[in-house]
Amino acid sequence: MCDAGSYRARQARSVGGSKGRLWTAAAAEEQSYEYGSMKYLLLCGLGGMVSCGLTHTAIVPLDLVKCRMQVDPGKYKGILSGFGVTLRDEGLRGLARGWAPTFLGYSMQGLFKFGLYEVFKIRYAELLGVKKAYEWRTGLYLAASASAEFFADVALSPMEAVKVRVQTQPGYASTLRTAAPRMYSEEGLWAFYKGVAPLWMRQIPYTMMKFACFERTVEALYKYVVPKPQSQCTKAEQLAVTFVAGYIAGIFCAVVSHPADSVVSVLNKEKGSTAFGVLRKLGFEGVWKGLFARIIMIGTLTALQWFIYDSVKVYFKLPRPPVAQAPEESFKKQK
Repeated sequence: MCDAGSYRARQARSVGGSKGRLWTAAAAEEQSYEYGSMKYLLLCGLGGMVSCGLTHTAIVPLDLVKCRMQVDPGKYKGILSGFGVTLRDEGLRGLARGWAPTFLGYSMQGLFKFGLYEVFKIRYAELLGVKKAYEWRTGLYLAASASAEFFADVALSPMEAVKVRVQTQPGYASTLRTAAPRMYSEEGLWAFYKGVAPLWMRQIPYTMMKFACFERTVEALYKYVVPKPQSQCTKAEQLAVTFVAGYIAGIFCAVVSHPADSVVSVLNKEKGSTAFGVLRKLGFEGVWKGLFARIIMIGTLTALQWFIYDSVKVYFKLPRPPVAQAPEESFKKQK
C-alpha cells in the first residue's frame, strides 16, 4: 500500500514467518532498495520534495487570494471577489505572484517532512517494540510527524517569509530576486526566521493530523470500504485509496492549522510585528477568515501530495507495506 505505516515493512520484508511479526508480508514484487536504507530514505525525501514543491506551486493563485483575505479582509471579501480584485488590479500575471519562493520553500519542506517522517517512524517503532508499536501506532504517527515537521519548518521559514511579503504588501517587491535582498538589508536575518514559531504552531498540528489521519483512514478504507483485500488491489486502485484518504486528512488539517496560518500571514506582512500582537489584533473571528478557501486548498493539496509521493515510491519500486494488523493476526495468517 501507499506510505500508510511504512515502518511496518521492517517486520514484513523478511521471507518466512515470525511469531512476533507485526504486519503480514506484502504481495511479492520486485523492490529496488531495502526498507530503511539510506537510499530508501533519500528517495522518500525526494518524493516529498516533488510532491510538496509541485502542489504548493500549482495552487499559488488560491493561496495568494487566501493570504490577502487574511491580511486585508475589507478589500478581499471572498474567494471569487478576491480573484476578481486581483485580476482587475494586476492582471492574470498577478495571480502567479510569489511562485518562486513557494516552489523553493515547499520543496525543501517536503524533503524534510517526508524524509524525516520515515526516519523517526522507524526509530520510534524500534524503541517501542513490535507489540507496543502496533497498539500505540496513532501516537507513533503523531510523534514521528511532529518531530519531522519541526525541522521542515526551519527549512521553509525563509521562503515563506518572502512569499507572504511579495503577495500581501503592495509595492514592496514583486519577485524573489528583489524581495529577499531588501528584507535582509532592512531587517537582517531575523526577517526570514521571525515567523518560524508561528509556522511551528501552524504546521506541526497540521502535519500531525496529515500523517496520523491519513494512516488511520487508509486502514479504515481497506477494512470497511474497499470490497477486496489490499493484496488483491492493483497499484492504480491502491493509489486511488491514497488520494481519498489524503483528501479526508486534508480537511481536518485545514481546520486545526488555520488560526496559526492567519497569524503567519499578517506577521510576515507587517514589519516589527509579533505573533501575540497579531493574535490580539485579529481576535477570534479574524483568525478564521479565509477558512473555506483553505479547506479547498489544503484538501486538494494533501490528497495530491500523498498521491504524488506514493507514485514516486511506485516508480522507484520502494517497499510499500500493507496496512497495520495486530501481531497475533499476522501470525495466524502465516500458518
